[in-house]
This record gives sequence, structure tokens and C-alpha cells, in this order.
Amino acid sequence: MDIKEIQNLIKFVAKSGASEVKLEMEDVKITIRTGSGKTETTILQAAPMAGMPQVAAPVAAQPVAAKEAPQAGNDDSKYITVKSPIIGTFYRKPSPDKPNFVEVGTDISVGDTVCVIEAMKLFNEIESEVSGKIVKILVDDSSPVEFDQPLFLVDPS
Repeated sequence: MDIKEIQNLIKFVAKSGASEVKLEMEDVKITIRTGSGKTETTILQAAPMAGMPQVAAPVAAQPVAAKEAPQAGNDDSKYITVKSPIIGTFYRKPSPDKPNFVEVGTDISVGDTVCVIEAMKLFNEIESEVSGKIVKILVDDSSPVEFDQPLFLVDPS
């Protein structure tokens, strides 16, 4: 990883609003902490400890108003679309033996975890920025997702 990639990562983390992100790859370990107007970066050239779970700080999902273009026989315009804030693999539950974070019909509030997205072996909890009821889950469990890809439809009423 070169200095340009590290600088781009710092900028991305600062814009995302995450308070801390840890990245471990082969022989490089990077921790980026943001808050109170400053960004602190620690880079260590050491092998990661085997068997230690790698978990990132929660990332807030960006709510986006659903498109106003009506679809044939489907009126989704009254719903808010919760989109993926990052690229990665979408998971509906925190681990294979745990229940799903949300189901269709689940009432959610601002700050509730709705899913986890794994990116570069970091598991990012995606929190809702809207309150309402989940009316549709748009992505299958363990599927890859793109940045800004719709994940859920939420009825805010």
C-alpha cells in the first residue's frame, strides 16, 4: 500500500463519518481515528494477530428518497430507499448462528443496525438514518453490493 492509497483512505474515512477504522493486510496494519476536527492515523508494519476478529466502526446508511418515476403496477414512490454506503458483501445477520437484524414488517428507528457489509475483511454495521417499517429487502444475504445500491425500502409513515 503506497502513501497515495493511504491518503485516499483517510479522506474516505473522514467523509464517511466513522469514528475509527482499522485495516489489516498481510504485513500492514492501519488505524484511522476521526473526531473533533482532527484525523489521526497510525500505521504499523507488523503481521496481524491470528484468530483476532476484525470489526470496523458502524457506518450510517444513506437514506435516499425513492424515485418518483412510477413503475408498472408497483407504487414504491412513497417509500424511502436505504442504500449501501460502501462496496462489499451484504449480510442480514451478525453471524451465521444469530437471527437477522431486520425482516419485512420490522419497525426500525434512527440508529438501528439493519445489516452488515463486509469490505476488505472488515465488518461494517450499517445503521438506519430513518425511522419506519421495512417493506422490502432488495438484496439477498451474502450477496455483493455496490456503493449506493438500494438495500431496503422503508415506509416512513
